[in-house]
Amino acid sequence: MSAPISRPARHAALALALMCAAGPVLAKDQPDNLVPSGKPVDCVQIVSIRTTNVRDDRTIDFIMNGNKVYRNFLPNSCPSLGFEKRFMYQTSLSQLCSVDIITVLYQAGGLQRGPSCGLGKFQPMQKMAK
Repeated sequence: MSAPISRPARHAALALALMCAAGPVLAKDQPDNLVPSGKPVDCVQIVSIRTTNVRDDRTIDFIMNGNKVYRNFLPNSCPSLGFEKRFMYQTSLSQLCSVDIITVLYQAGGLQRGPSCGLGKFQPMQKMAK
């Protein structure tokens, strides 16, 4: 039996889902000028996630407060994620972790749920030296 989701966690998950849904309208894909920096981590704090950038069906950049970037390489391709560029997740914790599942959101007369896919570890990234 799963534990009930706390109200703050539900609000945080809803806010991130809406941010992720609005992302494709607000931002264009940027060229990849990032390189790995340090060891991957299992989790990131939800309240620190400012926005996301879905790069393709297997790669999501989580842009955190302070412009720190964590790149998540999904262990498997997630159909339509790269095209739709929006997803949601649900967690009862204050962290998003490599064991969590995301769900692609389709725009079809409102947001509809699509495929669900597992996350990978979060790789810290930094800008490439010039």
